[in-house]
Amino acid sequence: MNSSPLSWFKSSYSSGDGDDCVEVAARAGLVHVRDSKVTAGPELAVTGASWDAFLAEVTANT
Repeated sequence: MNSSPLSWFKSSYSSGDGDDCVEVAARAGLVHVRDSKVTAGPELAVTGASWDAFLAEVTANT
């Protein structure tokens, strides 16, 4: 298990003043997602394949 801190980032589409931002970090086949306003709060971790499917769905419906 890797105990080093995750490297979180926001989408390039996020403006600096937005209230509805998520941050993501990837490590060892998992993508971690959290609320950028509550960085010490809960995180969601999904497989890379699930994240890719989510992004494909979002992209297809925007």
